[in-house]
Amino acid sequence: MNLKRKDLLGIEELTVEEINLILDTALPMKDIVQRDIKKVPTLRGRSVVNLFYEPSTRTRTSFELAGKFMSADTVNIATSSSSVAKGETLKDTAKTIEVMGADVVVLRHGMPGAARILAETISSHIINAGDGAHEHPTQALLDLFTIREEKGRIAGLTVTLVGDIVHSRVVRSNILALTKLGASVRLVGPPTLMPYGIEDMGVEVYYSLEEALKDSDVVMALRIQKERQQRGLFPSLREYSRLYGLTEEKLSWAKEDCLLMHPGPINRGVELSSPLADGISSLINRQVTNGVAVRMAILFLLIGGGKSDITA
Repeated sequence: MNLKRKDLLGIEELTVEEINLILDTALPMKDIVQRDIKKVPTLRGRSVVNLFYEPSTRTRTSFELAGKFMSADTVNIATSSSSVAKGETLKDTAKTIEVMGADVVVLRHGMPGAARILAETISSHIINAGDGAHEHPTQALLDLFTIREEKGRIAGLTVTLVGDIVHSRVVRSNILALTKLGASVRLVGPPTLMPYGIEDMGVEVYYSLEEALKDSDVVMALRIQKERQQRGLFPSLREYSRLYGLTEEKLSWAKEDCLLMHPGPINRGVELSSPLADGISSLINRQVTNGVAVRMAILFLLIGGGKSDITA
């Protein structure tokens, strides 16, 4: 079974059935990731181009590995050393990639809606790897997969997201994904980092970390985007860490079996203490592994074959 759509642009447009299809398909993909020989011929003859206008380690590398593990030809384009640096537009770059025969273009761009513009411009499949502060759908899907893998379900759980809510595309995609699958979502952070009207997305907003963590099943810390802090949205990183930085002691305010997550990269000592990031409750490294499996599933469902082809 394939996704009945050309592109993956955001969680907002996905149905519950499509989300579950992606998560279910990622299960056998994770088996491939954990093999000694990580290679299947599933996407042989297919081509995947990673077009990243913003820095990335986890997302770009996991898409590259996802394609290679399924025998696709993968190409990474660093825009700083491409014709983009000479003034070429996004549309012209995409058209060039399309006529070279790319089956899939994985796009990260700083402008909200950039992936949709590309999807309407070229016939290649487009996967949104993050567009401004709008969405980061594959991150939310790997987060769902990780939670479901550990807890066995999403419905009925309380998931608390801590930190820079206003600038985070991860937040928006996770809210959409978690609420679609029946979880309750809490947001907590400084008032200056909380978007006006975010409650309209069906979440609870807190400003006290202790109150927000009470009875939480999962806590996800968000990266403080230091590049944004020149606007003085809080007094200092030290003050932020004192009020909203997670430590082992603060996580004890949540349920005893609460899980800790973070989309990375971590600012240690700001969002998380090192003992907590490396502790037994942390799923941060597992999120990275699961990211490869989920992105393999997405590539397969967009351009792959039938179910029997997954692990051949």
